[in-house]
Amino acid sequence: MAKKVASEEYQEKAKLLNADESERLLSRMSGKLPKRLDKDKMSKEDALALQLEIEDEYLNEWREKMAKINSESKK
Repeated sequence: MAKKVASEEYQEKAKLLNADESERLLSRMSGKLPKRLDKDKMSKEDALALQLEIEDEYLNEWREKMAKINSESKK
């Protein structure tokens, strides 16, 4: 089974996070990601990068849905 790896862009973003931002991001992790981090199967930086990427994907999906709802409500 292949492990998901965050893109270089998100790896760089994760490196730029301060301690508070990192802790907030870690607290929002769900699913298998925290388990992989706890079992030392991935580094904290890799986990942060993956979480950033996941949250951006969810945000983009939400924006698309809201745009669709707004355009339908204007009709």
